[in-house]
Amino acid sequence: MPFNIEDKLVITVASSALFDLKESDRIYRERGVDEYRRYQRENQDVVFDHGIAFPFISRFLALSDLNPKEPPVEVILTSKNDPDTGLRVFNSIKQYGLNISRGAFLSGKSPYSYLDAFNASLFLSGSKEDVRRAIAAGRPAGLVLGGPTVDDPKDREIRVAFDFDGVLADDEAEKVFHTTKDVNAFHSAEQAKVNIPHKPGPLEKLFREFSKLQQDVPGDTLDHNPPRIRIALITARNAPSHERVVTTLRSWGVQPDETFFLGGIEKKRILEVFRPHMFFDDQLSHLEGGSAYGAMVHVPFGIKNIPQ
Repeated sequence: MPFNIEDKLVITVASSALFDLKESDRIYRERGVDEYRRYQRENQDVVFDHGIAFPFISRFLALSDLNPKEPPVEVILTSKNDPDTGLRVFNSIKQYGLNISRGAFLSGKSPYSYLDAFNASLFLSGSKEDVRRAIAAGRPAGLVLGGPTVDDPKDREIRVAFDFDGVLADDEAEKVFHTTKDVNAFHSAEQAKVNIPHKPGPLEKLFREFSKLQQDVPGDTLDHNPPRIRIALITARNAPSHERVVTTLRSWGVQPDETFFLGGIEKKRILEVFRPHMFFDDQLSHLEGGSAYGAMVHVPFGIKNIPQ
């Protein structure tokens, strides 16, 4: 029976984001592919430790409980291993009880070219090169940073936070500030186009899909306490450039639960309180120090990520 992927919120996750593969990678680099293959076969029943994206993926998969007959979410594993050396990854998935049954093993090839085929709204990876290639090809991708955080199993809420420019929207406004180095010129340019929505950025689809899924989440009942979704927008903008953000969100027909126009206040002050399971930003400087509060994800898109 065909599996309908078009109506689901799909995330593809590389094994390097889901699990801690540092030791495996070290053996591959230092001893070569044959020794790496032998090592994985000998340890195929040894469970990998959690990777950076594990808490987020685990909570995301829990949203399947909202409709067990037709789960609204799907996670597809991607790996540059072959199925033989990748067997340990699926064994680890089984041991952790993660509902991931589909995967792509590409024997060294980067998986970004298959994202459209999987209807993926996001590709998460620990490979900087794979993520950059995905973004360059116009696919939604993010590089996981830091280390895994301790997750509270009693807390069933999933919290996702996004930067605006270069993540949800394109980098049109960032190009103005990058060129002029003048915040007043930035505000003036945004005020001149206050009624013109920004073009979508790399994660606009993910943002809209999460918002749509959030609307379908039923309220708590006496018999069932489903996971909840909470979405935050955390941007370095402040008034008056906030108005065009509102215009853009209206045009998309979505609104975050919490929106922060910080105007230079450090984002980690908000992250410490919101404690997202995943925060997406296009600037590494905004992600530094935030990994204590959740998984930080770099989206290497736009003018801010062009080598100077």
